[in-house]
Amino acid sequence: MAQRSGKLPADRTVHWRGDSALTDGFSQGVDLVGGYYDAGDHVKFGFPAAYAVTMLSWGVLEFEKEMVAANSLNRALDAIRWGTNYFIKAHTEPNTLWVQVGDGDSDHLCWERAEDMSTPRTASKIDASRPGSEVAAETAAALAAAAKVFRHYDSMYADLLLMHAKQIFTFADTFRGRYDDSLQCAKKFYPSASGYQDELLWGAAWLYEATGDQDYLDYVARNADAFGGTGWAVREFSWDNKYAGVQVLLSKVLLAGGGDGDYADTLKQFRAKAEFFMCACIQKNGGNNVRTTPGGLLYVADWNNMQYVSSSVFLLTVYADYLAESGDKLKCPDAEVAPAEIVAFARSQVDYVLGKNPLSMSYMVGHGDKFPTHVHHRGASIPSVYAVNDTVGCMEGFDACAASSPASPPNPPPPFVHAVTNSWEYNGVDHYRHTVTAKNTCGHPITYLKLRIEGLTGPIYGVSATQDKEMYGFPSWVTRLDAGEKLTIVYIQEGGPAAKIAVAQAVGATDERSRASETERKDA
Repeated sequence: MAQRSGKLPADRTVHWRGDSALTDGFSQGVDLVGGYYDAGDHVKFGFPAAYAVTMLSWGVLEFEKEMVAANSLNRALDAIRWGTNYFIKAHTEPNTLWVQVGDGDSDHLCWERAEDMSTPRTASKIDASRPGSEVAAETAAALAAAAKVFRHYDSMYADLLLMHAKQIFTFADTFRGRYDDSLQCAKKFYPSASGYQDELLWGAAWLYEATGDQDYLDYVARNADAFGGTGWAVREFSWDNKYAGVQVLLSKVLLAGGGDGDYADTLKQFRAKAEFFMCACIQKNGGNNVRTTPGGLLYVADWNNMQYVSSSVFLLTVYADYLAESGDKLKCPDAEVAPAEIVAFARSQVDYVLGKNPLSMSYMVGHGDKFPTHVHHRGASIPSVYAVNDTVGCMEGFDACAASSPASPPNPPPPFVHAVTNSWEYNGVDHYRHTVTAKNTCGHPITYLKLRIEGLTGPIYGVSATQDKEMYGFPSWVTRLDAGEKLTIVYIQEGGPAAKIAVAQAVGATDERSRASETERKDA
C-alpha cells in the first residue's frame, strides 16, 4: 500500500500516504496515473512491477484458502487490481506499451515525499520500432495470471485482462528485442541479463494456465530448447530470470497428468531443470548448491538478497505441494526428498527472515521486537504530509532520512473496517453517527491528531475543520493523548451517503515527527 501511486482510496491501510503523481503521462497525451512506485524512490518501472503482480497472482492461486483464513484475500485482490488497472491504461494500442514513468537519475538525486515530487515525470514506451519483449511478455504474464485469479470473482474483468494479455504477448513475440536496448533510461536500473526468451516462455505458460489453450503450450514446447527453457539449469528466480518459474509451471502440467502425447519428453526436461533448482536450494544437489550464510540463509546475490530468498521459498513451497498432490518425491543427486522435507527447509528460511537468526532480528519491518527502523524509503523517512503540510524540497528530505529516530512509523496502523453505528432521517435529510477509537502506542504523548474524511455532502459535527481539504482535527477539548491511552469520540454527519473516514495522522509531543496511532472502529 505504501508504494501506490495516484489517487489513494479512503480505506487504505497506510494512512500516512497521500495522493501523488496525479498527472502522470498527461504531457504526452496518455493517462498513466496509478500503478506502483518501484522501491524507496518514485519511478514506476514496468518490468519489476509486472513481475510483482504475476507473483502476487500466483500466490493467490496457490494459497487462496490460507488467505481467506488470514482475512487477507480481499487486500490481495485489491493489490492485484491496482497493478492490472495500471497495465491496462499503459497498453494504449495493440503494439504500444508504456513501461516507465519518471527519470531514475534525477529521482535518485532527491529525497522527497511522493506527494511533493519535483523531478521529471517523463513517460517511456515500447512499440514496433522500439521493442521490449521482456517487459511486454512479463506484463502479459501478469495480466494472464490475474485473469485466472479474477475468473471466479469478476468474470468480465477477467475477460478484459485476457484480451490485453493476448495482445501484449503477440506484440512481444512478433517484435522481438531487448527492452533495455530500446530504453536507455531503464538499462541502468533494471538491465535484462537473461534476455527476453525466458519471459516469452513465461508469458506463454501463464496464458496456457489462464486459458487452457493448447496453442500456448505448443508454443512453449516448440521453443523450449531454442529459448533455454529446457537447457538452463538455474539457481536464481527473480524479476529478471524467469527460467525456474517456467520450469515449475510446466512441471505442474506434467505432475497433474498432462504429460502424455507430443509434450511428454519436453515436460520431463522442464521437470528435470525444476528439480535442479529445488535440490540446489535445499543443499542436496551434489555440490551445485545455492550458497548459504553461516546462519543458514540462502545467499544468491550481494545486492538485495532477500528478494531471492522469498522467491525461492515460494517456488519450493508450491513445488512441494505439486509433488504431494501427485504422490511423488523430489529426486536429488544426494537424496530422495519428501515434500514435507522441502516445506521444512522453506519454513527455516521464513523463520530466519522473521527473527530466528544469529542476530535474533526480524528483517520484516514491523514484525517482532527487533527490526529495522531506518528503511531506505523516502515516504517512510520524512514526516507525513498530513503532519507537516509544507513542501519538503528535493534536498531537504535527506535531513529527515539521517535523523536519529524514524519519521514515520515502521509498523503503520492496522486496517480497520468503517462502520456507521447508527443512521436516521430527519426533515428529509439522512444523518449518520460514527464512533472512532484511537489508541496511542507511540510510547510518548500525542498532541495532534487528524481525521481524513472523504465524500462529505453536508456538515459534520463533533470534529474541527482545518485548512486542508478532507482533513479534520479531533474535538478542541482533546489536547493530548498520553502513551497507552485510548480516546473514543462520536460525531454526526448530516447528509448522505455516509462518508469514508480514516485516522490519518498523529504527531507526538517529543519530536513533532509523524507518528500514527493504532486505530480501530467500533459500533457504539
